Amino acid sequence: MDYFERFKVAPGSKVRLKEIDPAFKDGRKSRKAAADEIEHYGQKLRALQDLLYAEHRHSLLICLQALDTGGKDGVINHVLGAMNPQGCRVAAFKQPSAEELAHDFLWRAHKVAPARGEVVIFNRSHYEDVLVVRVHNLVPKNVWSHRYERINAFEKGLVEHDTHILKFYLHVSKEEQLERFKDRLDDPTKLWKISEADYKERGFWDDYVSAYEDALSRCSTRHAPWFVIPANHKWFRNLAIARIVVECLEKLKMKYPQPTVDLEHIRREYHQAKQGKG
Repeated sequence: MDYFERFKVAPGSKVRLKEIDPAFKDGRKSRKAAADEIEHYGQKLRALQDLLYAEHRHSLLICLQALDTGGKDGVINHVLGAMNPQGCRVAAFKQPSAEELAHDFLWRAHKVAPARGEVVIFNRSHYEDVLVVRVHNLVPKNVWSHRYERINAFEKGLVEHDTHILKFYLHVSKEEQLERFKDRLDDPTKLWKISEADYKERGFWDDYVSAYEDALSRCSTRHAPWFVIPANHKWFRNLAIARIVVECLEKLKMKYPQPTVDLEHIRREYHQAKQGKG
């Protein structure tokens, strides 16, 4: 089975995260054992993104969601960093600005959605409005509970305009999260990432899990699937996402466009110039 199907949340199914092993690594013993495979898919990603950019018919939206330390930045750096920045950008969804709050909750997502030929990665996403908003009671239930349908409609609209959507939930255990917090404390280059809110949010772990389970269950559709990626092992997380993105892009059967100039004329000019006649 390809990874696209293996980790996809089947539309209409009920996700129970406690039944999914966050330490799964598909029989591989270590990152070293998977190094060649990771390199292979990184190269394929680069080539396929170049083709996507050149063909200019499709776009790709990648949504990354996770609890703290899940590895969103790591995925962007180690997996999607293989892509050419000319056709790839990242949109971060932090606390909404005053301008964003003055609009519909989907406005800030729509304005940074990808154009044809482009790959856009949402670091967090429009799903924050059924996650943190729900967990911290920032809006009433009768407001956020209607947003799932609106999200599905928004994503369907993007797909109808040739945007392909892949949504990844990076699944880490509570124990692994605590170890990663400790790693930050021990690493001078990561101290800037630490905030008291990180530890306070652990007190809402079960609430976040419930919110994620509902979002994954209600918003994994045929046109915009969710994937639950085991993320305790960073290298396997990277490999799984790279494979899924590659599998998605390969299904598009993309081709380089035909030249728009007279190649024979240009070749003649080249030879004349080389012979000192031009």
